[in-house]
Amino acid sequence: MAASISTSPYPLLTSERSNRFPANDSSSSSRFSSSSSLHLPPQFRCFRLGNNGISAPSRSRILPVVKAKNQTFSSFDDLLANSDKPVFVDFYATWCGPCQFMVPILEKVSATLGDTVQVVKIDTEKYPAIADKYKIEALPTFILFKDGKLLDRFEGALTARDLIQRIEDSLKVKQ
Repeated sequence: MAASISTSPYPLLTSERSNRFPANDSSSSSRFSSSSSLHLPPQFRCFRLGNNGISAPSRSRILPVVKAKNQTFSSFDDLLANSDKPVFVDFYATWCGPCQFMVPILEKVSATLGDTVQVVKIDTEKYPAIADKYKIEALPTFILFKDGKLLDRFEGALTARDLIQRIEDSLKVKQ
């Protein structure tokens, strides 16, 4: 079976009888001939299709170094109640693409607003009770707490500038 990869933005796998050969071509009319057209989105175009299956070219991945301050609290409520500054919480999951996109952005936010807010990440897979308590239904979800109370909540990936502006605006308006 022949396979080809095209650059269509929509994944589509079709298998059909080949009509690409003229009817008088004896090789195509004497036996069943089949072709598949595999249309993949751009992120999958680097894969090669060969006799040994699908393979991807090997390339090194450079991941950002994340400097985190590990702290242990008896409960999330304890963290919120005992924090001397507002707490900005990122509810995420390891399998969430937009959540991974936010890692370097949260590093910038933490560096910029380090004196103003404490940035905390909570894995919703490891702490489902906390995610349920705050009704986390989309990822990433960000919640800003001040004095143990919810101050602002929003969902989705943002740029560092937009995220910093949102936090600063929330702190100014609700003080």
